Amino acid sequence: MVEKFSIAELSALRNELMQNGLDSWQAAELFSVFLSGRGYGVSSNAAIDAATRVEEAGCSIDVLQRELESLAMVM
Repeated sequence: MVEKFSIAELSALRNELMQNGLDSWQAAELFSVFLSGRGYGVSSNAAIDAATRVEEAGCSIDVLQRELESLAMVM
């Protein structure tokens, strides 16, 4: 079963990404903090790749959710 993050959580994360002008490395760290705060593990390399894809998609909520779901590793 895939975890679905709430729209409120994703919107807050998206706002933080867009307002702070984070690069891919910083966005990957933010993804790691977001997921680890919810009990998930994250591969650093995969987080950087996901951050790049999210950036290329214009930080779309749908893409952000898909990438976070694929990053989240059950601990």
